[in-house]
Amino acid sequence: MITAVLGVLGALTLWFGAVLGKDFSDNKENLNPNNSWGKVLGIGFVTDFFDTLGIGSFAPTTALFKFMKQTEDRVLPGTLNVSHTIPVVLEAFIFIKVINVEPVTLISMLAAATIGAYAGAGFISKMDEKKIQMFMAVALLVTAGLMIAGQVGIMPGGGEAIGLTGGKLIAAVVGNFILGALMTAGIGLYAPCMALIYVLGMSPAVAFPIMMGSCAFLMPVASVKFIKEGAYDRRAAVGVTIGGVVGVIIAAYIVKSLPLNVLRWLVDGVILYTSYTLFKSASEK
Repeated sequence: MITAVLGVLGALTLWFGAVLGKDFSDNKENLNPNNSWGKVLGIGFVTDFFDTLGIGSFAPTTALFKFMKQTEDRVLPGTLNVSHTIPVVLEAFIFIKVINVEPVTLISMLAAATIGAYAGAGFISKMDEKKIQMFMAVALLVTAGLMIAGQVGIMPGGGEAIGLTGGKLIAAVVGNFILGALMTAGIGLYAPCMALIYVLGMSPAVAFPIMMGSCAFLMPVASVKFIKEGAYDRRAAVGVTIGGVVGVIIAAYIVKSLPLNVLRWLVDGVILYTSYTLFKSASEK
């Protein structure tokens, strides 16, 4: 069953890659003149390197995009989804193969996130810049709050289960549907999905294949919608993708683990500051 899941994921990724490749080729003379290949490649490498180690990529990428002025706020959600799709698929292939999760739980949660993303992407891609700035600002506050809760021990530490049944499985499916929809607004799925898994009593280890698999399945579907709407930055997305793939490979196969506690606190501070700048930008319109 897991082999079939990975086969479907591979097919989705090939479809996404074909759509992205065609759109980029058709518009390669119309790229954002205010960003650079060097900066977006570097952003992709750094954010997906730490994403593989469990930090999450959306909030740090948003912060770096803002700090380096690499994309417009209006296309932030689409750019985040498109740019991290292939790196996250690579992560999913790595973790789904090596960490044991009960197949019905895994497949149900992956499907729920994908359907949620499909429902959310069409709506988010048509939002105006001020609403997106407010959405992103709130999303970053929530993400920072969840990360801090985990770091100070407020968030539950999880249990031993590798699968769910009955009411807990229904709660997991509904929760992941909502998280999939919110991810299209630029709200990273890792921290809230990890919280959901812990609350339901599942092992912390299974958070990796579930949250990475959820993102890997929903992102090609959501990203194709953003691409067709033209609601993403092409150079930023392709550059982050390339740098991100390199970052994932190095983190997963060479580095494998790092002492990340201090880095997580630094990321929290950057996320909170970025949230403030988005609130400020929205309030000035």
